[in-house]
Amino acid sequence: MDADVIVVGGGPGGTTAATMLARQGWRVILFERERFPREHIGESLLPASIPILEELGVLPAVREAGFLPKWGATMVWGTSSEPWSWYFRETNQRNPHSYQVWRPQFDQLLLENSRANAVDAREGHRVISVERGPDGLSSVRYLVEAEAGERTAQARFVVDASGQTGLLGRSLGLRRADDQFRNLAVYGYFSGAEPLPAPDETNIFIESYANGWVWMIPLHTGQMSVGAVVDGRYGQRTIARRGLEAMYAGELALAANAQRMLRSARLESGPVVIRDWSYTSTTVAGDGFVLVGDAACFIDPLFSTGVHLALMAGVVGAAYVTTALRHPEMREAAGKAYQELYYQQYGHFRELARLFYASNRSVESYFWEARRILGSDGVMSPRLAFIRAAAGQPPKGYERMVLEHGEPPREIADDILAVESDRARRRERVATASRKRLLSSVPRLKEGAKVERKPVLGEGEFVWGPVLSVPGQLDDTPLSPLVARLLQMLGERTTVSHLLEEICRGLDKGSSSRAAEAAISALQVLYVDGAIDALEGL
Repeated sequence: MDADVIVVGGGPGGTTAATMLARQGWRVILFERERFPREHIGESLLPASIPILEELGVLPAVREAGFLPKWGATMVWGTSSEPWSWYFRETNQRNPHSYQVWRPQFDQLLLENSRANAVDAREGHRVISVERGPDGLSSVRYLVEAEAGERTAQARFVVDASGQTGLLGRSLGLRRADDQFRNLAVYGYFSGAEPLPAPDETNIFIESYANGWVWMIPLHTGQMSVGAVVDGRYGQRTIARRGLEAMYAGELALAANAQRMLRSARLESGPVVIRDWSYTSTTVAGDGFVLVGDAACFIDPLFSTGVHLALMAGVVGAAYVTTALRHPEMREAAGKAYQELYYQQYGHFRELARLFYASNRSVESYFWEARRILGSDGVMSPRLAFIRAAAGQPPKGYERMVLEHGEPPREIADDILAVESDRARRRERVATASRKRLLSSVPRLKEGAKVERKPVLGEGEFVWGPVLSVPGQLDDTPLSPLVARLLQMLGERTTVSHLLEEICRGLDKGSSSRAAEAAISALQVLYVDGAIDALEGL
C-alpha cells in the first residue's frame, strides 16, 4: 500500500480534502495532471467560503495575494433594464466580502498549503483509471509527465476530485446530465476593460440579454474575465456556422452594458468554450471512493457556487473517508450522510438558479421564456426545502433578491408567502404569550417528525448524534443532548412546566436555570419553524 488515501486532482476540492485528511494522520498522495500554476475558470468566490479557507489555514495567504475584494454583485436582470447592486454586508456581518481570485494563483496557494500539511502532492501525474481489488485496496494507474510507461499506486481510499473530467463518475456510469441547464459558456480575458462605477468597481457584473447572460469579473492582474452563457444547442450551431471567435464577439455585442465596458478593451486570451455544462451523480460516495467538487456535480455558475461547493465537499468528504477508515461499521451511514449534505447544498443552489431564470423579465426572448417553467423535473429537486429556506432569508439575501427584483412564478411566490405568514403567526403567538401560559402549554411534534440517531459532522469525522427529522424538510436538524431528551419526552398531555421539571431534576440552581431557558428557547424556535406543530393552550 502506497498511501491510505489517493486524491485525484489538485483543484480546490482535492487540495481541501487532502489537507483535512492529512491532519487526521492519514498518508495522502495527491496526483495532479497539470503543472501549477495552470489556467482555470471560476474566479468569483462567495463569503461562505471564507470560514473554510480560514479552517484550512490558507486565508492569510489569500489576503496577502492582492486579490480584489468582492463586496457584492451588480446586475441587469429582473424587471428593470437598468443595473442595480446588492452587497454581502447586508446579510453577512462577519464576512462582508469575498474575493475575485486569479485561479492559477489561488489554486497554487491551496496546493502549497496541502504540502505544508504533509500531503505528498505530485504534479504532472495523470491518473487514467482506478480499480477496486478484492483485498479492499484500490489500484490507481497513472502516467508521469515526460516518462514512458504506466505506473500503479495502491491505497485504501480514493478521492475523485478530477473536476469535469469525472474520472470515477464516468467510468462507473454515475453521471447524469441536468436537462434544466442545457447551456454553454464561452469566455476569455480582456485588458483595458472599463470597471463599474464606484463603489461597485470590484463587484461581479451580470447582464441578461436576448440570448442569455454575460458575466464580467475584474481581477487584480488588471484583466477582466468575460463570459457569455447561452442555450447549448444554439451555441453549438452558432459556433459551427460562424466560428468560435465570431460567435463570442457577436454575443458580447448584444449585451449593451458589457459592450460599453469593453469598447477600448483588448482580448488577451481565449475564447474558450465549455460544453459539458450541468450534471449530477447518482451517488457521490461508495466503498473505497468519494466524489468531491465538479467530479460529483456541476451547477450553472450564476451565483458563483463552484469553488464553494468544492471546498465544502472537500471538508465533508474528508470526514466521510476518515470515518470509513477509522470506524468501518459507520461507513455506509456516513456515506449516506455525506451524500445528503452534498445534495442539500447543491440542490439549494440549483433551485435558486432555476428561480433566477424563471423570474427574469428584463428581456423578452425565447431563451428566457423557455426557462420560466418551474415544474417538478425529477432531478433531486428539494423544492419544499428551498421554499422554506427562501422564506427564512433576510431582506437582501440571495433568495429575497430574486423575489424582490424579479417576477417569480406565482406558485413559488405563493408558497413562500404561505410559509412566511405561518411563521409570522406563530412568532406573534410566542412573543405575546405570558410566561405562565407558555409553561402550561402542551407541545406536540409535527406528525411524522421524530428524533433519530444519525451520523453528524464532528471534528474531522462523522460521529453518532441525535437529529430531528421532519416531513417536508429534506435536511435533518442536529440536536444537543438536552433538546433531544426534551423532544423524546413529549407526550399526549405533557406540559412545558412538567418537561422542565424533568430536564432540571438533580441540577443545581444555576444549571437548572440555564437548562430551563435553553429548553424554552428550543421549543419556541421549533414551534415557529413548524417542527413542533402546536403549543396547545398557547
